[in-house]
Parts: sequence; structure tokens; C-alpha cells
Amino acid sequence: MSVALEIRNLHVSVENKPILKGVNLTVRQGEVHALMGPNGSGKSTLAYTLMGHPEYEVTAGQIIFDGHDLLEMEADERSKLGMFLAFQYPVAIPGVTLANFIRQSINAHRKAKNEHDSGMPIPEFRRFLKEKMDMLDMDHNFAGRYLNDGFSGGEKKRAEILQMAALEPRIAVLDETDSGLDIDALRIVSEGVNRLYGPDLGVLVITHYQRILNYIKPQHVHIMLNGQIAESGGPDMALHLEEHGYDWLREKQGESAE
Repeated sequence: MSVALEIRNLHVSVENKPILKGVNLTVRQGEVHALMGPNGSGKSTLAYTLMGHPEYEVTAGQIIFDGHDLLEMEADERSKLGMFLAFQYPVAIPGVTLANFIRQSINAHRKAKNEHDSGMPIPEFRRFLKEKMDMLDMDHNFAGRYLNDGFSGGEKKRAEILQMAALEPRIAVLDETDSGLDIDALRIVSEGVNRLYGPDLGVLVITHYQRILNYIKPQHVHIMLNGQIAESGGPDMALHLEEHGYDWLREKQGESAE
């Protein structure tokens, strides 16, 4: 039975300002959902809230994942349960190699499942990481670089996808992974996501633009306006949005409010 992430009537404020105003969304393993919307509509707020960012205050609603109430859990606990967030702007951590960061993350996940687990032995980890990098067509030398330090935009996003490959989450949220990428980098990152996608992984792709959806094919597309999901549909909705913008939906919302 597939695991579901269920967002129920979610209201979120930042510095006492309401941002999300009743979001309802369900993402299951084996599904790809795209969440689109203009700047300020609440897309990234949703992503950070799902992973437990402390500055985002949930004022109403629920987030249920695999039967667990995520709002009762810290960010690291959500990760260990199988949630993953790829950041729009990954942070550089000089002095910590990408390989060491990934190994420590894997070991934390293993220890959460078995407190007596002493961690993945280094030789086993090296083989494991090389397999993941080969699957994503990544140079092995990449693992020895400091995390995101001096990385290009495309390299940062590929490092995020490598982390996702290593941690093997059940639901992954990609927060504007296409931001700042040229066409070649976008294709490479998207191919990485597609290689990881399968029946055990559900993906929520958050984006402004339809172009990433040319590579990562969603079954479901949702449009967020003013802190709510205003419309949901199939893949054709993204194409309609690309052609017509958001005005038709704003007009529809205005008519509904009258």
C-alpha cells in the first residue's frame, strides 16, 4: 500500500501575516504532482512548512504522512520518516564535503530505525555513493568538494538530487529546482529526478514555469493563488497556464466570490 502525504485545510502565517489560507492536497508514492503559481502565492511557504521550518506558524489544519502528524515532529524527524526537500537556494557549508554530509545523513536515518546501528561502514558507503553518482551520471570527484561551496547553480541542484538518491525518501518536494538553471542544467537535473522516480517515490514539483514539466512529467497539476489551491487538473493545465497566464483564473475566482 502506497504512503500518502495529506495536507488538510492548512493555514500558515509568517510574522503574524497569513500566507496559506486553507490548502488541501494529497500526494502519494508513485505520483508526480506539479504546484504552480505566481510569486507570493504561497508555494515556497508550503514547502518549508512541510519540512518544519520554525519561522512558519501553522494556525490551523493538519499535515499527515504515513499516518503520522508531521506538525508534532521536528524537521529531522520528518526527514527520517521519509520526507525530503530540495531547496530553491541550497546553502554552502565550507569545510564539509558532500560525501561526508551524505554519509552523516544516512547514518542518522539508520540510527533512527535502530538505535544500535553503528552506521554504514566507509567501504560500503563509498560503493553505495559511487553507484548513486553513476546512476545520475556524476563525476566521482564531485563527492570530495565542500557542500555547495563555489558550486554553480546547476551543480547545487545536482547535489540536492544526489542527496535525494542517497536518502531514498518516500515523498520528495522540489522547491523551484529549475530556478536559475540554463536549459542544459535543467535537463540534467530533470533526468536525475526521472531516474529516481518510481512506485516508492512521490514527487511534488514546485515551479513558476512549465518548462521543467517538459522533462518531469506530472500526472496532476495544481495552481496556487492567494494562499489556496485555486484549480487542479491534468498535465494540459500547465500548457494552458503557459499560454494564458493567471488572469483567467483570477477572473474565475472573482466571479466565484460574487
